[in-house]
Amino acid sequence: MASRAATNDFMALIIASLVLVLSPAAAARATVPQPSAKSALSAEESINQALLNSDADALETLLADGWIVVSGFGGIGERKDFIAYVRAGDFTRSKMILSDPRVRLYGNTALVTTHLNAAGRSIKERNGQIVSDCFDVKERQTDVLVWKNGSWKSVLLHETVIPGTLRRTVIPGRTARCTVAPGGSLQRSG
Repeated sequence: MASRAATNDFMALIIASLVLVLSPAAAARATVPQPSAKSALSAEESINQALLNSDADALETLLADGWIVVSGFGGIGERKDFIAYVRAGDFTRSKMILSDPRVRLYGNTALVTTHLNAAGRSIKERNGQIVSDCFDVKERQTDVLVWKNGSWKSVLLHETVIPGTLRRTVIPGRTARCTVAPGGSLQRSG
């Protein structure tokens, strides 16, 4: 009997020790953020805020290493070149209004589709001359986000220009100022 009681006491001690050892790990897992539609939409807003602020450093943290953008005109831009373009001040946005968000989660992947009303400037070389391509456009954009290490990273942005909404003016030179309708800030409606 004494040996059975000692065994039971020993087993109770082992179980109590395991509970103490495992509880902090379980608590730590419980505090790790989990992917959600709300956090995916927040990440989308952070990406667009970084674009509005021409914040290349923020874009480096928000865009995955293999990120690409498929423009509304079918071109493809890669992460490194795009961030350098933003950092140089050759791609700026002066207005960004997000609306009609639709978020779908597929495990650790989120598809965030929004309506975007954007305006800004893109510096380009055309026919051997530097020009400022001023634009104001409405698009549907879908951002593919992947949850990794407790945060969302964009891996692909696909833009579709809504027909009839693109207004653009090409002005010679790098220092030309584009004028934009009121509302030069990131907004989300709806």
